[in-house]
Amino acid sequence: MLIGLLGALVTTNQPAALSNLVVERTGISVAVPDPSDPVEKEFQKLEADADAAQEDADKWLAENEEAMARGEGVSSRELSRRIRARIDPIREAYDLFVKHHPNHSRARVSYGTFLRDLNDEEGALAQLEAALRLDTNNPAIYNDLAEIYAHVGPIKTALKYFARAIELNPREPFYYHNFGDVVYLFRTDVKELYGINEQQVFDKALDLYAQAMKLDPTNFDLAYDVAQTYYGIQPRRTEAALNAWTNALSIAHDETERQSVYVHLARLNLRDRRFAEARAHLDSVTNEMYAHFKSKLTRNLEELEKEGRETNGPPRAVTEKKP
Repeated sequence: MLIGLLGALVTTNQPAALSNLVVERTGISVAVPDPSDPVEKEFQKLEADADAAQEDADKWLAENEEAMARGEGVSSRELSRRIRARIDPIREAYDLFVKHHPNHSRARVSYGTFLRDLNDEEGALAQLEAALRLDTNNPAIYNDLAEIYAHVGPIKTALKYFARAIELNPREPFYYHNFGDVVYLFRTDVKELYGINEQQVFDKALDLYAQAMKLDPTNFDLAYDVAQTYYGIQPRRTEAALNAWTNALSIAHDETERQSVYVHLARLNLRDRRFAEARAHLDSVTNEMYAHFKSKLTRNLEELEKEGRETNGPPRAVTEKKP
């Protein structure tokens, strides 16, 4: 949101006036650079060069994958050499820029993002921590650092940084979503840090997801991710899970997204022996990309129904492994 606002307004407002306008509209205080500043021009060119290099690398990877499928293409070693030759000068340019302008926090963030895209998380951490020392109240930096610490540890640092990002900018749904994912996945660390039990950990994660959905209620990918978390919650919260998938269904953008939800609704209803509902949802799945899942669930449904008829009693419970 902030990037879009800056892009739309920077051409018609002076830096000081624009900074005030951003605060007024978003509640976030930012320092708006002067586009005529030589250092700013150099930084903008560096970012553009980095974006172009990344686009080239992505293009070459996709093209070579298609060529390999035809029995053509180049070896992974040769492709890696070509990509390094394109990327290494950008890395050297970033190194030179931050050496000459060590207090340029946005360059540090940009360089950190660049290094993270190259899977150099150690280098990315160094740049982002340097950026944080320069800009201690920037929520985006806390979020970016938290995402990396969630991969490399310590997890408790990730949790604290996500919390700080939200404290600084409580209007960003992405922060709540990220925080909720880490709370959900790293329950032991969460229990130790906050002194709560596992059910309270689930409640904390779901509350964070609810905050994200409140701020971004039409985001299907977010709603889908939230609904999926219920597979890992024990004991089961069936009605809450059904409500979450029903919400995802209500905001699906197209038939492909809707049918992906039908598969999950069928799975949940089958798990709880609601056979009529499960069959109704499976009947709604016609997209070939979900044929495998539909076939498997239909087979399970038929086996359970047959078992119930043969024993004249309730069919056995459907069990699933915890994700």
